[in-house]
Amino acid sequence: MSAVEPLALAHVIRDVLDSFTPTASMRITYNNRLLLAGAELKPSAVVNKPRVDVGGTDLRVFYTLVLVDPYAPSPSNPSLREYLHWMVIDIPGTTGASFGMMS
Repeated sequence: MSAVEPLALAHVIRDVLDSFTPTASMRITYNNRLLLAGAELKPSAVVNKPRVDVGGTDLRVFYTLVLVDPYAPSPSNPSLREYLHWMVIDIPGTTGASFGMMS
């Protein structure tokens, strides 16, 4: 199963993103638990910031990580669609999001 399939099943691809081919790997953990693509999390599970490790092969390539809620405040009433929680820019490939700039 590719990393994109769970995002399509969760309607992230279609509602938020166009279909894409991943070019770098990403590993996200909350409280030492690996987060899988398309997973839904309760607010109580994400009180602390996640650890994000970005793959890639070149430190000269920079990535942007965006955390949005595509169905805020709820899937049945998405009046605040794509609510931006946070964004990290300029993350060098092969490092973690902590090397980027929080925006």
